[in-house]
Amino acid sequence: MNDESHYVPPQVWQWEAQSGGTWASINRPIAGATHEKPLPIGKHPLQLYSLATPNGVKVTIMLEELLAMGFAGAEYDAHLIKILEGDQFGSGFVSANPNSKIPALMDHSTPEPTRVFESGSILLYLAEKFNALIPTTHRERTECLSWLFWQMGSAPYLGGGFGHFYAYAPIKIEYCIDRFAMETKRQLDVLDQHQGDRQYMCGDQYTIADIAIWPWYGNLMFNALYDAAEFLDTDSYKNLNRWAQSIKDRPQVERGLMVNRNWGEPEKQLPERHDASDFEHHKNK
Repeated sequence: MNDESHYVPPQVWQWEAQSGGTWASINRPIAGATHEKPLPIGKHPLQLYSLATPNGVKVTIMLEELLAMGFAGAEYDAHLIKILEGDQFGSGFVSANPNSKIPALMDHSTPEPTRVFESGSILLYLAEKFNALIPTTHRERTECLSWLFWQMGSAPYLGGGFGHFYAYAPIKIEYCIDRFAMETKRQLDVLDQHQGDRQYMCGDQYTIADIAIWPWYGNLMFNALYDAAEFLDTDSYKNLNRWAQSIKDRPQVERGLMVNRNWGEPEKQLPERHDASDFEHHKNK
């Protein structure tokens, strides 16, 4: 184990230097805007400001699912927020989300524009706005919301915990990796056991619970997060893999994964989306 026994926490912590690692340049112990930068506004009532991280693609998948169901009011503009360049600290974005995290949604169809932040809140907002992708009976709706909030509470252990220390931390600390690998595998087992006799998270109905959970735990199954599938032995979770594949096969999911993506294979990138035809134009480039 790495020897960290020499470290004694100070009585009062002070921010003296960046801690290092992939995301060091955007981590700071204070909130608020660092510069003036208004947000662009496109032609549709729904304006999304995001990046194709797991939290970001929850919302683009949701919007593409709604459009596929025939909800014309779900048309949207998706503006790229480059978090490594600090776009999330611009004055316009901070007004949309004082927490300076993607995604943020502005709904201009309401009498006064409505801001919605936190990915789970955006999913619930859209589900209620269009009365879709959420059960209507008390028991099933409660189950759906339980899994939605399970994801919001559990994923930080996968991302900020396991993902950070396994993939991004400037040094590998055995205790931290072991601690969060154990918790991540416990969560995978929760999902795998739950999916033993279910098609989706809430039974036979595809819901916002699936849309919330898949970008994190489904992508982990396909080695699309942290290059950690072998380390975590994700092939052993048979029920979870079956569920993950069924979600991945949806065309709406494929489109949602492309939006606000500006890395990887060029054919899978659509950094900005302002109309449904953008996918076709991108394909024909």
